[in-house]
Amino acid sequence: MNNFGGMAVALVGPTASGKSALAHAVALDERGVEILCVDAMTVYRGMDIGTAKPTGVERAEVDYHLIDLVDPSEEFTVAQFQEEARDAATRVWQGGAAVLYVGGTGLYGRAVLDNLEIPGQFPKIRHELESRVVEDLPGLYAELQTIDPLAASRMEASNERRVLRALEVSLGSGRPFSSFGNGLLNYGPVRVVQIGLEVELEELDRRITERFESWMDHGLLQEVQRLARAPGGIGRTARQAVGYRQLLDHVEREVPLEACVRDALTHSRRLARRQRSWFHRDPRIEWFSDPDAARRRLVEVLTSPDGFVRD
Repeated sequence: MNNFGGMAVALVGPTASGKSALAHAVALDERGVEILCVDAMTVYRGMDIGTAKPTGVERAEVDYHLIDLVDPSEEFTVAQFQEEARDAATRVWQGGAAVLYVGGTGLYGRAVLDNLEIPGQFPKIRHELESRVVEDLPGLYAELQTIDPLAASRMEASNERRVLRALEVSLGSGRPFSSFGNGLLNYGPVRVVQIGLEVELEELDRRITERFESWMDHGLLQEVQRLARAPGGIGRTARQAVGYRQLLDHVEREVPLEACVRDALTHSRRLARRQRSWFHRDPRIEWFSDPDAARRRLVEVLTSPDGFVRD
């Protein structure tokens, strides 16, 4: 077994680009490499099929971290994820292994890979805003436009979770929510080498459709039904997961299943495009369209000085 203590590399790209399979193959072949899943939704227990979590067999073959941290009824913030990721990486390095960060959730990746400053929590203000949101989400968005027009311009008026968070931070901290995002607009020195998997949009769309159909065949709808019936149900953040949100319309509101599946596919394609745009803005990412070439570069990083995390 190689000693990779202190070494890390990241594999990024949009959903359905093949990141998970490639990462697993690298960790399986290069003994001493452990995977940290940088994903906003794989932290939730029971949300397995539609988040493309590694299977039980895969977890027996390779060490995975940052999976199944909380129940879907619980809220889990970027700051909490950042802290969990730091702790997990430290444990991996202390064991002499290397960290392979894998994910498509851009903000979570930047928080972990660049040690971004994350705004605090303001529960009292949050509670007050939540009491208003059911009846007046448009009004809350208008308030955000007044307080922090830049933050408002970066989100859809219908995105309840993001509107609430931006208002909570702006009101609680006394400074605009967008001021915490300066790190997102600037790309500093490379702290962890990032390898990106590039896939043409037409192929990506085909994979998304094929994968979702497979998920449905393997019980995604039944998984969503179980989650909806569970004590506490599905919380605000967890129900934002693409695929789950649309199928919940069928489970909770009796929207025809066929329409919900079409909606899920549409939102999955949109998500892939947003992720591609997010990652392509980062000039530090090294892009590969050939998975084998990406794999060689991942191993090269982990066996050279490029793999040392630069703090």
